[in-house]
Amino acid sequence: MSRVVRSSKFRHVFGTPAKKELTYDGVKPSRSAWDSNKVSASSKFIGLIWDASGGGAFAVLDVNNKGKLGQFPLVTGHTGEVLDIEFNPFNSNLVASVSEDCYGKI
Repeated sequence: MSRVVRSSKFRHVFGTPAKKELTYDGVKPSRSAWDSNKVSASSKFIGLIWDASGGGAFAVLDVNNKGKLGQFPLVTGHTGEVLDIEFNPFNSNLVASVSEDCYGKI
């Protein structure tokens, strides 16, 4: 009689969900199937590629304002869907984006 044991050392690890006051609610990330990150973060902001019609857009969220997202402006300017965003590692107020329209914008 053989006994089957899982080979994973993480078989008894269980996660707990984050508290509601520490999360963002009402986020609409892009549904594109590109092989890129949909989220980028800096010490001040979180950037998220947004699901928007009529071109590309992304949201820049303040890390200190968590909870349900109300009305806030989206960063637009691309005619194609945004593929990737990245914050400057030395200046958190600068963000770069690239899009299907073959443009990179800062």
